[in-house]
Amino acid sequence: MDTVPKQDGHRLAIPLVSGRFCWCMILVAYQFPHLVQRMVLVSTGGVTREVNPALRFASLPVAEELLGLLQLPGLLPAIRAVGNVLERVGNDLGHETPDLMRVLAALPEAGARSAFLRTLRAVVDWRGQVVTMLDRSYLTQGMPVQLIWGERGPVIPVTHARLAQAAMPGSRLEVFAGAGHFPHRNDLPRFLSVVEDFIADTEPGSYDPGQWRTLLRAGPPDAAVTGSPATRQAVRELLATDDRGATS
Repeated sequence: MDTVPKQDGHRLAIPLVSGRFCWCMILVAYQFPHLVQRMVLVSTGGVTREVNPALRFASLPVAEELLGLLQLPGLLPAIRAVGNVLERVGNDLGHETPDLMRVLAALPEAGARSAFLRTLRAVVDWRGQVVTMLDRSYLTQGMPVQLIWGERGPVIPVTHARLAQAAMPGSRLEVFAGAGHFPHRNDLPRFLSVVEDFIADTEPGSYDPGQWRTLLRAGPPDAAVTGSPATRQAVRELLATDDRGATS
C-alpha cells in the first residue's frame, strides 16, 4: 500500500497487492467502490480455476500434518537443494525457490501454519481456485487498473493475464520476461517505473451511485470483453460455464 498527496492535504492510498491477496482488494473494490480509484494487481488470482497443484494439495485436510514435518532437522535445507536443482534445469517452480523458502521457513510454527492454511483454503480447494473476479470485472470500467505479471509464473500462469486484461475494460498489462510469481523481485526498478507511470498517466476513477446500480442490474455487456477473438471467446466461455462467483 502506497500513498500520494492530494490537494486538500490528505493522502490518497494506492492499493498494490499480489497473488491470492489481490482477491481481497478486488472484493473491497466491489463492495466499497467509492473508496477505490485505482488498482495495481500483481499476478492476481481469481481468473480461472487453474493454480499450481502444490496449492491444491495444501488445501487438503492432511496438509496441516504434513507441513508440520517441516520441523524435522534437515528437511528445509533438502527442499532448498531440490529447488536449486530445479532452477538450474530451467524449471519455473525452481525459479521461485528463494520466495518458496521464505514462506516455508515460517510454517514449522503452528500459528503461522494455521494462518497460511486458513488464508489459502478461503480461495483454493482440491479443484483449484474457488473464487472468480471475471463476473464482476466489467465494473472496473472507468477505474484505472494496472496488471503486472511474470512470464514464468508457476503459481498462476501468465495466460491468466490476457484473460484478466480482456475482462477488465481499459486495463493495462505489463509482463516481465523471465520473472516468476513476484516480478518485483526480479526487476524492482522496472516494477517501480511501471507503477509510477501508471499513476502519472491516469486520472483517478470516479464513483457514480446511479451508474454503479445500472451496471450491477444490467450485468456484463458483451462489448466489455476486449482482446483477440480467441481471448474474447475464452472469457465468454468462462463466464457462461463457471459456477464460481465474486460473492461466493
